[in-house]
Amino acid sequence: MELQKIGIIIFGAFAVAIGLNFFLETANIFASGLTGVAQFLSAFLPLSTGVLLFVLNIPVAILGWKKVGRLFTFYSFLHVALTTFFLEVVPPQALADDIMLNAVFGGIITAIGVSLPLRYGASAGGLDIIALVLARMSDRPLGVYFFSLNALIVFAAGFAYDWEQALFTLVSIYATSRIIDMVHTRHVKCTAFIVTKRADELREAIHAHVTRGITRMPAKGGYDESEKEVLMITITRYELYVLRQVTEATDPDAFTNIVPTSDIVGSFRKDG
Repeated sequence: MELQKIGIIIFGAFAVAIGLNFFLETANIFASGLTGVAQFLSAFLPLSTGVLLFVLNIPVAILGWKKVGRLFTFYSFLHVALTTFFLEVVPPQALADDIMLNAVFGGIITAIGVSLPLRYGASAGGLDIIALVLARMSDRPLGVYFFSLNALIVFAAGFAYDWEQALFTLVSIYATSRIIDMVHTRHVKCTAFIVTKRADELREAIHAHVTRGITRMPAKGGYDESEKEVLMITITRYELYVLRQVTEATDPDAFTNIVPTSDIVGSFRKDG
């Protein structure tokens, strides 16, 4: 599992570097987050985008260490270090002359590099960590905060180049935020109804991996009339993969029905 996570982080860092050096940098379009800030500063300082990105992420890493988690911060800073490395070794190359193509594809590719590590307990550092802290506090989609926090990047692009570049930067950031919300689904809720004959074992197994309440309801098989229980648990889609793994490992014969949840009234952990 750890090797898989490291592989995802390496791939994500490489994707960010490709999105920047092949699309955004060559078209003078800013990326989202501290990467965009590093791009902006590199125009005025004798330092590359990669080096500035690494330096800017040091104070954010301290915030992540205190507010999000040490392991999460370690993997996030690893992503930042690898992104810096790939930005330095991958030579910039323009693949398209159309600025709209550069904005859209640059935004999508960098979003993939940012959002995939989020699903495996890491991030791309920078504003990702700040947005993640805010998303956990309010339980709103992560992309909303990316888009809001990056408004300053748009104004910076307008002042540094021209307002047409700023508008294309906005297109790129919007594409990035939408892809992030598609991949990182911590805010999307669903409810699982698990019919099982091994309710005690399954309850313990689920609680060992997922911090959510479980409601137990007696049930009876309509075909064989055997005694069963229904375990009802409301989770985020981010946790659904783990729930499936635990259920299949504990009771392969369990029947699980997963339904979307539009709203929740009552206590629900936002950082689970």
